[in-house]
Amino acid sequence: MASPELSKLVQSVVEPYLLDGPRRYNRDEVAELSGVPADLSRRLWVSLGFPAHADDAAVEYTDGDVNAVRNFKSLDALAEADVRRQQAAARTLGQSMARLAEWQVDLVAEEIADRIRSITAGDPTVDEEAVAREATAEVVSALQQLQAYAWRRHLAAALARSLAGDGTGETLRELAVGFADMVGYTRLTRHLEADELDDLLESFESITTEAITANGGWVIKNVGDEVMFAAESSVAGARIALAIQEATFRAGTTPELRVGLAYGQVLQRFGDLYGSVVNTAARLTGVARPGTVLVDDGVATQLADEPEFALRHLRSVRVRGINRLRSHVLRRNGRSG
Repeated sequence: MASPELSKLVQSVVEPYLLDGPRRYNRDEVAELSGVPADLSRRLWVSLGFPAHADDAAVEYTDGDVNAVRNFKSLDALAEADVRRQQAAARTLGQSMARLAEWQVDLVAEEIADRIRSITAGDPTVDEEAVAREATAEVVSALQQLQAYAWRRHLAAALARSLAGDGTGETLRELAVGFADMVGYTRLTRHLEADELDDLLESFESITTEAITANGGWVIKNVGDEVMFAAESSVAGARIALAIQEATFRAGTTPELRVGLAYGQVLQRFGDLYGSVVNTAARLTGVARPGTVLVDDGVATQLADEPEFALRHLRSVRVRGINRLRSHVLRRNGRSG
């Protein structure tokens, strides 16, 4: 834990560095310098998740903010989209970056503080502010490079999956969509310390992410005790679902899981998925027995001639929003060879 004095030093150096300089412009000046109307830049600013100052004359913005608005304007697909789509794109980006920043904040602050401590080591002749600036530049640069690398790899994979999109961030696609959630999570967490809960969630996310990516799928999102994933085909989705259950059983570090999988047309919008197929997969997860995988008719039909899988039809049930939910238990076929 950094001392109050060291924390104050880090804060005074880190903010100007991250924001590309001191705050020197008001809203109208940003509009003039960037060429983007003040009302539009304000809406985008709020959509990114930043509070808009009530006074447009307040000096709140940096050279980095001006450059960001210019960059937005330079992307024709975004600049020519209607305001609703522009705000949706900004909101998705802001939410993703906010989550990343929340995860990184302690890491960044502590890493910078450690470097300052190790270099100064109580030597009063050392310029702590200069050391802090150098440490900040090194740590932030390393993180930026890592983030850019991961983003470029994910962008390449996403482009390969969806080059047929219309450029609006919204696409209709045929996908297998699945959910996996931990049984009894709410009850269990009442008795866990913070570090134990952290270990549980890390184990769950590690197991599911590895199973999903190793079998050709991708993670849509993690929400506490649940992960949502997608795959191009029912076969890939089925392999993912079974791999998740098998890996969970082997690890023995989390409660049993329930997995639901459905196939069909979905709306892919800014990285998330929507539609009746998503709802069906969620409902299947809710009625699945612990340790099992339930699939819908769409998946079952596509797996009917696949020798590696075994399916058993279950009686239809009524769930919220669906009068007759048809489902099938999915297992590996022990006789597949």
